[in-house]
Amino acid sequence: MTPKKSQGFNEEIENDEIEKVNPQAEAQTADEGVEEEIELRKPTKLNVSTLDFDWDNVSNKGENYSAEKRKELEAEYGKTVLQVTENQMTEGTVIAINPREVIINIGYKSEGVVSQNEFRYNPDLKVGDKVEVYIENQEDKNGQLVLSHKKARAMRSWDRVNEALNNDEIIKGYIKCRTKGGMIVDVFGIEAFLPGSQIDVKPIRDYDVFVGKTMEFKVVKINPEYRNVVVSHKALIEAELEQQKKEIISKLEKGQVLEGTVKNITSYGVFIDLGGVDGLIHITDLSWGRVSHPEEIVKLDQKLNVVILDFDDDKKRIALGLKQLTPHPWDSLDQELKVGDKVKGKVVVMADYGAFVEIAPGVEGLIHVSEMSWSQHLRSAQEFLKVGDEVEAVILTLDREERKMSLGIKQLRPDPWDNIEEKYKVGSKHTAKVRNFTSFGVFVEIEEGVDGLIHISDLSWTKKIKHPNEFTNVGDSIEVVVLEIDKENRRLSLGHKQLEENPWDTFETVFYVDSVHEGTIINLFDKGAIVALPYGVEGFVNPRNLVKEDGSQCQVDEKLQFKVIEFSKAAKRIILSHTAVWNEKAKPAAKSTKPNKTDKAVTPKQETTTLGDLGVLADLKAKMENGDNKAE
Repeated sequence: MTPKKSQGFNEEIENDEIEKVNPQAEAQTADEGVEEEIELRKPTKLNVSTLDFDWDNVSNKGENYSAEKRKELEAEYGKTVLQVTENQMTEGTVIAINPREVIINIGYKSEGVVSQNEFRYNPDLKVGDKVEVYIENQEDKNGQLVLSHKKARAMRSWDRVNEALNNDEIIKGYIKCRTKGGMIVDVFGIEAFLPGSQIDVKPIRDYDVFVGKTMEFKVVKINPEYRNVVVSHKALIEAELEQQKKEIISKLEKGQVLEGTVKNITSYGVFIDLGGVDGLIHITDLSWGRVSHPEEIVKLDQKLNVVILDFDDDKKRIALGLKQLTPHPWDSLDQELKVGDKVKGKVVVMADYGAFVEIAPGVEGLIHVSEMSWSQHLRSAQEFLKVGDEVEAVILTLDREERKMSLGIKQLRPDPWDNIEEKYKVGSKHTAKVRNFTSFGVFVEIEEGVDGLIHISDLSWTKKIKHPNEFTNVGDSIEVVVLEIDKENRRLSLGHKQLEENPWDTFETVFYVDSVHEGTIINLFDKGAIVALPYGVEGFVNPRNLVKEDGSQCQVDEKLQFKVIEFSKAAKRIILSHTAVWNEKAKPAAKSTKPNKTDKAVTPKQETTTLGDLGVLADLKAKMENGDNKAE
């Protein structure tokens, strides 16, 4: 086959030919030079028969092999490379790393490229490391092998996580973000949960500082049903700390002073890190004084010296103390201080029974509620003092060995009972305040610390009072007369009715035996009836003396004549009879038993005289009415 000549090749021959033609040919005329020029330019003058050039191969990208030879060479080349299949996993070797990509050789005819982001959990990746990859595409449009490390990890992740749990293996994970109660960690492509308590052996106050970090973990729990994974970083260091803790405890001695760091503060105490082992300073061992909260004494991460008070080898608990490093305040208390001295302090604790006053740091005294006031009424200490009050008190007792002190503030004021006989003489009149009642009387207070009792029988001359609340109320003011002074028991006997004259002295001359008076039945019961007599006096009638002349019984609200059959000034009792009135009409008049200075007989007219006819009782009536108005 005649080889084809390209334009370039013709130009090359033409140049060579120009060198060989006769120079005289160019001098020929145009008429005869055309044919000759064509003749001179014929390639027959060149020795080109020896060129063995395959022009077909040149047009086919320069392949110089036959189809059979090509197949043979491809078969030989295929034996030297890995046969891969898409959508399968294999292992490759990192051969290059740049800021964006990782180049991996899996033994194929070309290397694969994986994004650097897929290896963020492993920042220590280096050339030569073996990694698992997933073959996504043997050749993309650029002829590049497409691999994925992330997909390979995802396919193997669940098996790897279970294997790590079973073998107690330490794995690496990338902390992606913070969530409620902990962190989300990327482990083998699985989102695992890292609880806040499992980040470190000491409490973590700021979780955000761990976001974006790659850390080592242990798988501590797997839920196959929900495919949940829980990991722990704390578990990695606990074993080491446990051994370290045993070594520290083995060297501990009571009374030993160590330096520690405040690890955690609670309402009941402070946890101290002693370098791998924790100890607790109870709130009572922080200071000799009162401490409301440990934050008043220490701060987080503060370094301080502590003394070992006790430790438990079994439970590995260590009790520490801070206040024990300073002398007890009682030991440095002024030796000249004694009972009776006045001291100043601040109320630090309140209770119903009293108040604790701190007179020096760590030195407290108790003011009992009974020492706050001379009053003997039961009251709460909160009525007198509150926390934070600055008070002055008198030392009542002082026990340096027991480190106890009792104080009093009422002693700063004079005791009102010291001169009670002079200030509240028997028979003197005063105004008192009703404090409370009992069934037998009324307790009143004339002034703070001076109390007295008005017996129920001393409330009124004429009224029959069943309970004091019928006569007065708590908080009311009442006029009293001092009847008796009991200094030893600090109690006064008082009276109210004594403010007025005893009307029974006059009643004795009016309601004498056999005298007849008009009365109204106000109450009727099985044992008899109560009759209201003039001037507020009441009398009693038994059932047999309630029979009328016609044989019927007296009824409530009936106004009838009654005869006095018994009078008792001491008992303030008058016994009456209606029956005796109409019985006496059929009998001769009898001598009256009316008491007077002469033995004159009392005429019937005198027997039926009413109190309104007597001038002396008219005055008494006015006084009694005034007294009733005041009581009301």
